[in-house]
Amino acid sequence: MLFHINPKFRFNTDALGISVSLACAIHCAVLPLLFSSVPLFGVNIVNNLFFETFMIILAFAIGIYSLYHGYKKHHHHTIALILFSVGIIALLTKQFLPEYENWFLFPAVILIVSAHFVNYRLCRVANHYHADDCNH
Repeated sequence: MLFHINPKFRFNTDALGISVSLACAIHCAVLPLLFSSVPLFGVNIVNNLFFETFMIILAFAIGIYSLYHGYKKHHHHTIALILFSVGIIALLTKQFLPEYENWFLFPAVILIVSAHFVNYRLCRVANHYHADDCNH
């Protein structure tokens, strides 16, 4: 056997979601302050539409997977999904109203990170709670 995957290994998608959200926040808040001279070298990562779209899609994909898994398999509470949805809506609104970017960015990041944290806590407290709609 070339590769052996440990069955006890668990990949924590909430931790990954928090990391991606924080990376997005650092990109949007810190890079403009630290790398204001980067365009002098021909590099444009501060207001790069491709990079920002990629980060939003990545945060959305990881968030939906992680939060739906926690909701369906563990806790059956919608609070994390609601927090995440409002955060993603704020993040998308930031893209369409760039003059109010900071008014939407910081609440979006706080809501998305909070959603992952709440999901993580609910999954740990639920201890694999079974409801009528569990598929296992």
